[in-house]
Amino acid sequence: MSGAQPRSQAQPQPQPGARQPQPAAEPGTTGPHRPPSAYPPPPAKSPQTGGHSTQGQGVRVARTGASTVPRTRKARLRVAKVDPWSVMKVSFLLSIALGICTLVAVSVLWMVMDAMGVFSTVGGTVSQATGSEGSSGFDLESFLSLPRVLLFTGVIGIIDVVLATALATLGAFIYNLSAGFVGGVELTLAEDE
Repeated sequence: MSGAQPRSQAQPQPQPGARQPQPAAEPGTTGPHRPPSAYPPPPAKSPQTGGHSTQGQGVRVARTGASTVPRTRKARLRVAKVDPWSVMKVSFLLSIALGICTLVAVSVLWMVMDAMGVFSTVGGTVSQATGSEGSSGFDLESFLSLPRVLLFTGVIGIIDVVLATALATLGAFIYNLSAGFVGGVELTLAEDE
């Protein structure tokens, strides 16, 4: 059969998306198609940690080998001027709150002392000391009654509101004048983690 032609071997067609087999690299070379400079360098040994360096992993390594926490950012600022109107509003509200707290505290204290019998005991001693044959003496219990004590505390609270508001506003003006000469109060602010 001299007229028979040799069969041609059918070669498989590559499928789309499939990886083409790479020819084996010769010994002593870095790869079939890449020059030696295309490969990343091997990780360097760190003499402090005894292993590979952690560069690029987001962890700082100190010379002692311990990881360090990022430093907190700080800002140094100066209070150059204080608005007297805002100081007046804030001091007015705070002094009203302080007056209400004082009124409540005095009424609670009076009720506790009355329940313990302090006013009756002290009132009896004072009436005996100030009394004579014709009069019974000074009546401390009627003088220190709850309405009278609360009225006196309310008057003190109103005076406190007026004085605290006026003094705080005056203090804001004085601070602005002194800050023009010396520069004001310096503050160091740190960022919260």
